[in-house]
Amino acid sequence: MSTLSPKTPGWLDWHPDPSEPAFALPAGTVDTHCHVFGPQAEFPFAPERKYTPCDGGKDELFALRDHLGVASNVIVQATCHGADNSAMVDAVQASGGRARGIATVRPDVTDAELRRLDAAGVRGVRFTFLRRLADAAPQHDLAAIAKRIAPLGWHVVLYFESADLPELERFFSSLPTPLVVDHMGRPDVAQPADGPHFTRFLRFAERHEVWVKVTCPERLSVTGPPALNAERHPYTDVVPFARRAIEEFPDRVLWGTDWPHPNLTGHMPDDGLLVDYVPQVAVTAEQRRKLLVDNPMRLYWPDEGA
Repeated sequence: MSTLSPKTPGWLDWHPDPSEPAFALPAGTVDTHCHVFGPQAEFPFAPERKYTPCDGGKDELFALRDHLGVASNVIVQATCHGADNSAMVDAVQASGGRARGIATVRPDVTDAELRRLDAAGVRGVRFTFLRRLADAAPQHDLAAIAKRIAPLGWHVVLYFESADLPELERFFSSLPTPLVVDHMGRPDVAQPADGPHFTRFLRFAERHEVWVKVTCPERLSVTGPPALNAERHPYTDVVPFARRAIEEFPDRVLWGTDWPHPNLTGHMPDDGLLVDYVPQVAVTAEQRRKLLVDNPMRLYWPDEGA
């Protein structure tokens, strides 16, 4: 039996007792951005990983889903598992049809493996451009992967820093699949929401019909306040950015929890209070219905969506 690796020092565990949300999520809400970590004893972390998280497996994820009033999940492959999608696929298959998956694959992935992943419920692959999380892959390798998955009807999920968009935009625009961007492209929220940097990202999203996840305010916020201690208006510095994205692309925005919140060292948000953040950024019932239900169903369950 292999020895389990200790957690990376300073990393916080997920919130053990999230509050009951004051905001009732509409029926059919989809959490489009969450992960599973192991458990390590059953699903070992990748040797090349840049971090070792705490365990956060499917049982805990589904318990949180039910506690928050979420109907379905989209489980995004965590970088700590590399291209071994076993933990993610296991969780998707255990969901009884209530989850989809986003995989990480290498250029040498076989057609048989792609078909297996598709049958298991995978609907896309994630390309990560944050060097602190994953080693950068050559763009020609990523382009080859995108070409391979396009016939399956999958999409590419992009994770990058907003400052890097100018050098990446040409490559992104060449990909032959729909594009989904994590965390609004990680804008610098110390800049104005109507300033040139975030505007450039929104025009990129407009030109290429990009889906935008208005996720992870706890990761973007500079001044807070954090979603802790019954705070009903957290992360006010992120709110204008999310509102602008939702207003400009009401039919292509998505929401998610980012549970178990990897790589947080300052504070760990209360997931119930993160639900209460939703009506701060999606201010009408129509916006909330599209963000939480209609848009993700159209993307991940097109045969069942509105």
